[in-house]
Amino acid sequence: MENLDWSKCPVVESIPGKVSGAWVFRNSRTPVKLIFENLEDGMTINEIIEQYPVSRDEIAAVLDFVARTLDSVAS
Repeated sequence: MENLDWSKCPVVESIPGKVSGAWVFRNSRTPVKLIFENLEDGMTINEIIEQYPVSRDEIAAVLDFVARTLDSVAS
């Protein structure tokens, strides 16, 4: 995931000094990698939405961005 150009994903941002410059959901302090870590640990999207200040649409946008990026790399 480090090689993804997150600047092309409209729902995330990286601001120096905000969460150490990590990619976070726009207008929040919620790191994008948190979604992937929790999915990997077995949480559902509904559980993530209940636990963190992110919406289904934001999660869908990030997952779609990653899928499209990986598809373009594989092609």
